[in-house]
Amino acid sequence: MAPKKDEEIKKLIETYGNLLYRTAYVFLGNPHDVQDVLQEVLIKYMEKAPVFHEKEHEKAWLLKVTANLCKDYLRFSRRHAHINLEDLESLPVTSGQREIIREIISLPAKWKTVLLLHYIEGYSIKETAKITGLTESNVKKRLQRGRDALKKQLTECEGLYEQYQ
Repeated sequence: MAPKKDEEIKKLIETYGNLLYRTAYVFLGNPHDVQDVLQEVLIKYMEKAPVFHEKEHEKAWLLKVTANLCKDYLRFSRRHAHINLEDLESLPVTSGQREIIREIISLPAKWKTVLLLHYIEGYSIKETAKITGLTESNVKKRLQRGRDALKKQLTECEGLYEQYQ
């Protein structure tokens, strides 16, 4: 397999660029993520250097690779959800709350959701249960376990834990 030449890549982008962009956008809904995925598609195209006997086969291959990479991207994003800590600085909260939120963010999702809803947003246990779709007893247990985990993390930052109990 010979590597693809610049002219082939340019022609590919001219021919299928809009189609691949629309396809990836339907999956991802974010232009920045779409650009990342389309770069990966082009890299795969250049690395694999597939030989196509028909234009339809080339189009189908590109669509399949785009769809698979979008699914991989979504799967990775779900497993590795992140919060930009720089955005945390712009939140309208006190500095003590900001530190608590920073610690809550590092907890597992099942605990941080109920902790944020109950303690930071001020929802009752009943309201938190309704929002999350959990039972009230499940919310109470997650709050307890989340508090315990948070307490362990905050032992280094002593005064903060007592302030929010």
